Amino acid sequence: MARATVFSRRHILKLAAGASAAVGLNAAFGESAMSSRKMLTRLIPSSAEPLPVIGLGTYRGFDVTPSDPGYKDLPAVLDALFEKGGTVIDSSPMYGHAEQVTGELLANLNPRVTPFLATKVWTRGREAGIAQMEQSFKRLRTERIDLMQIHNLLDWQAHLPTLRQWKEAGRIRYIGITHYTSSAYDQVEAVLRAEPLDFLQINYALDDRAVENRILPLCRERGVAVICNRPFGGGALIGRMKDKPLPGWAAQVEAVSWPQLALKFLLSHPAVTCVIPGTGNPRYMAENAGAGFGPLLSEAQRQQLIESWR
Repeated sequence: MARATVFSRRHILKLAAGASAAVGLNAAFGESAMSSRKMLTRLIPSSAEPLPVIGLGTYRGFDVTPSDPGYKDLPAVLDALFEKGGTVIDSSPMYGHAEQVTGELLANLNPRVTPFLATKVWTRGREAGIAQMEQSFKRLRTERIDLMQIHNLLDWQAHLPTLRQWKEAGRIRYIGITHYTSSAYDQVEAVLRAEPLDFLQINYALDDRAVENRILPLCRERGVAVICNRPFGGGALIGRMKDKPLPGWAAQVEAVSWPQLALKFLLSHPAVTCVIPGTGNPRYMAENAGAGFGPLLSEAQRQQLIESWR
């Protein structure tokens, strides 16, 4: 897959005249939308810290061991993320070897950028949660985790007080909750309304848009950053779109592939802070990261993509 085309600043400014809605959205969130040299950022509502909009999910791709053939590609995956300006790496104890592998690779790479490490607690009981999170610190080889999330809301009432205490102590910087299925949206909404949180990680894709109805507006209202997981849906999305020609305006938003358009579709929603496509392929990581450059989509362009999927 090809890397995103690099346009001159003058050319991008000219193209942006035809995409004023997207440019307005970029400016509202402190994004450098007209630069192809720096990944766009969104501000985390609870702190106003800028966060690069494309990150990396480690589910499956990083659940390997050094003896697995795919392991040798993972340093290049991280390099591709960092070279494009991304920092967010999301993992979980649920993802097998992923935390351990991420920690090992980061220790060996010693990247010039500071990764934004996000992981999760996924067990029942306060003491079990503490033990699991301590294990995550060891596996990730860090003394501070940027974002600790309660995975799929499992026993969230037991874990949330610990997360608050650790945030106060500086061991974690942000706290959040996650889910990946619409059947849990009522519970997600209830927790968002009841508890002050920094982040929600939730499923959102061009073919999975149920969060647009209530969850995303609620996050904007409550000042909660949104990380999108499963940004390519269940897998059928890209397979169905790949043989279709890109829309004529794709070059205006610096998109050279359907995966990039699918990611830009999500980033064009004002509630979305970061998208974390998972991969163990350096080429795919570079392509995905390319979606974090250039103008985002206007509402008309978003609607055209929705119609294309239907």
